[in-house]
Amino acid sequence: MLLNWTKLSQTRVLVIGDVMLDRYIWGDVRRISPEAPVPVVAVRHKTHVPGGAGNVASNLAGLGCPVTLVGLCGFDPEADILKSLLTQSGIDTCLHPVEHRPTITKTRVMAGIQQVCRIDDENTSPLDETLSNALFRIFESEIERAHAVVLSDYGKGVLQSPGLCASMIQTCRRRAVPVLVDPKGADWSRYRGASGITPNTAELELAAGVRTPSLDALSAAAARLIDAIDLEWLVTTRGPRGMVVSRRGGMQPVAIPAVAKEVYDVSGAGDTVIAVSAACLACGMDICDAAAVANTAAGIVVGKLGTQPILRSELEAALQVGVGQASSGGSIKILSAQAAAHQVRSWQSAGKTVVFTNGCFDLLHPGHIHILHQAKALGDKLVVGLNSDASVRRLKGPSRPILSERDRAALLSALEDVDAVVLFSEDTPIELITLLKPDILVKGDDYRIDQVVGRDVVTSYGGKVMLVPLLQGYSTTGIANRIHAANGGS
Repeated sequence: MLLNWTKLSQTRVLVIGDVMLDRYIWGDVRRISPEAPVPVVAVRHKTHVPGGAGNVASNLAGLGCPVTLVGLCGFDPEADILKSLLTQSGIDTCLHPVEHRPTITKTRVMAGIQQVCRIDDENTSPLDETLSNALFRIFESEIERAHAVVLSDYGKGVLQSPGLCASMIQTCRRRAVPVLVDPKGADWSRYRGASGITPNTAELELAAGVRTPSLDALSAAAARLIDAIDLEWLVTTRGPRGMVVSRRGGMQPVAIPAVAKEVYDVSGAGDTVIAVSAACLACGMDICDAAAVANTAAGIVVGKLGTQPILRSELEAALQVGVGQASSGGSIKILSAQAAAHQVRSWQSAGKTVVFTNGCFDLLHPGHIHILHQAKALGDKLVVGLNSDASVRRLKGPSRPILSERDRAALLSALEDVDAVVLFSEDTPIELITLLKPDILVKGDDYRIDQVVGRDVVTSYGGKVMLVPLLQGYSTTGIANRIHAANGGS
């Protein structure tokens, strides 16, 4: 399954819908309030990320796809936070400010991985004609550059107007631009003529008015909806059972199995599915291949805690043969530094102890396996910093590495003890350690504690530095020399 990343980087997707700000308040619960039988959350920190249609746009930007986001916001501090986040992600933002409507904000109070409560600040009344016309004018000005359009409907007002949806869909059809819909509610008639819709099972059943206890029942319901509202296809997400692609013309439905095994948080998975599907269709893929890629992406994001977009490095690794091996938790192991930082925060918020070690790991041997196994035993999750090819050449000489960084990362990712592999191009992992902030930093006992790179960083926030015994008699240089000698020195 090949995705043309160069073409994707030149393909613009226009997203319009209910743009939100997701606020997370992270803390710990250690007691019950004396005022009422509710937990008291001691706040540790707060984070903000774009939500709703904003998360769709963030997923596209994370893949390196140019994206324009159209929606509403209020005249409030939340709008400023949201615009700043979107700009930082490289998203072209067209948010129309409105009096008397707050920026939609969902505040989740988290204790570890447990959501204690959610607080919604929103006005979900339908838009009046003036607002609908204003949004359509913005849409018309941006459609010229778009190769695909996503309508992200969260039922918060923006896409509740049948007239606005119809005008946008008709415009897309005239221009032969695919338009994808993430639906809301029982009445899908306002989506008539769209290229396709990406409901979950519950949304499909609500729109079809029937239960779908089997694949045959689901396929029949999808076929009726395709005919009723003139769609080309439906991609129904089924959680742990994967996806089903249904197409017009009585074509056989295609079932795609799920890839995630451990699910931390399903919030935002639907946004990832429609974002990746839109990007793939805009690049010329058919819907079955696009859905398969989207399914892989969804399997990655549900392994993250909180609303987090997919990143190109994660998806690219997952789609490569022999690379991006899934861990026992189902998450993709070969990560960019930023993706690894997100993952480490998620693990730590869930109460996991994160261990870090690093090295070249050229010609993986029992000595490497020994140190990795000991490192993993010190905590719950093991992150391995891996020197890039350029870094290894500077450290070891022009004849090294023997195996490329891709091959070395693939071998490490295949080990059960390893939960994440992160390449770094510097001579030392100090920048990576500073970014990741692991709980424990591990090196072999051929070092002294005061020689370990990153020791000062880790101890500055209360982390530990530990040395583990080496397995004697193994080294990559020694193995390489023996191979060289066995070949007659040639």
